[in-house]
Amino acid sequence: MKYTEFKQLHMYRQAEHLRRHGHLLAERRQDSFRLRLFAAGDFYAEEWCEWGEERILFIHLFQHAAGLHEYLEGIRLPEEF
Repeated sequence: MKYTEFKQLHMYRQAEHLRRHGHLLAERRQDSFRLRLFAAGDFYAEEWCEWGEERILFIHLFQHAAGLHEYLEGIRLPEEF
């Protein structure tokens, strides 16, 4: 599914599509929120939930890799010997 099609869906349908067809890339915590990053089609989707809750507050969509910046800090590559 393309970005423009996905954006037209109700948030419930967006979440369902991400669970079935999206690729979970990362999870992080920001303040009292749990964020889950998915790659789907030609875009990325970030699910926002309160920490410890399953109810999705909103889904943030973006298409540019610049939106991945906050997740890059959490990646640790092994040091070379």
